Amino acid sequence: MDRYRNFEELARNEREGSDFVILLREADSAVAVMAPHGGGIEPGTMDIADALAGSDFSFYAFSSIKTVGNRHLHLTSNRFDEPVGLRVASRAAVVVAVHGNREEDEAVFIGGLHEPLKERICQALNAAGFPAEISRIPGIRGISPENICNRGTAGAGVQLEVSLGLRKKMFENLNSRSIRKRTGVFYAFVDTIKRTLLTAAIRPQTITCPKGRRRRS
Repeated sequence: MDRYRNFEELARNEREGSDFVILLREADSAVAVMAPHGGGIEPGTMDIADALAGSDFSFYAFSSIKTVGNRHLHLTSNRFDEPVGLRVASRAAVVVAVHGNREEDEAVFIGGLHEPLKERICQALNAAGFPAEISRIPGIRGISPENICNRGTAGAGVQLEVSLGLRKKMFENLNSRSIRKRTGVFYAFVDTIKRTLLTAAIRPQTITCPKGRRRRS
């Protein structure tokens, strides 16, 4: 359970600059890569999102920088309403949100409402040797229209849940508070997804929101 119901409540109790920071790098792109649970909330996810965006896509991260209690700043994706993040999502056609779960095995669970892009990413990751699957697990399917990954103009995006086991392979010390040293696994993972997004040639005018998908997850 989240400690705070929304960002307004979080901001009344936590201080920007000492408890959390918001990172933004905008690009002339139809894709935004976001890490809504960056920093100490879901370690490594911000690093992945930053590298994946690079100079090709817009990048946003909400990053907890507390010495303890970082999980207290977790806002569930269906209720994530930090204003800068909402603005970034609303300006993109498709949002790719990077998350981390606590699964110790190496795995990537892919959710969101953009079925074709989910399938392309899943196939590319498996072909590159990363165990990936379309998520059927309640809570990480990313199928709510309110989920931050589905808040782009297409109404359909992608949610990547990267397991703890895989993230440990991406960094020499995942829980380091300083700059994490990245491994070859990190670069292979990011490059695989980046190539998929670039070859998808995502444009706002060519993507439509899937119909009849109003369930929550």
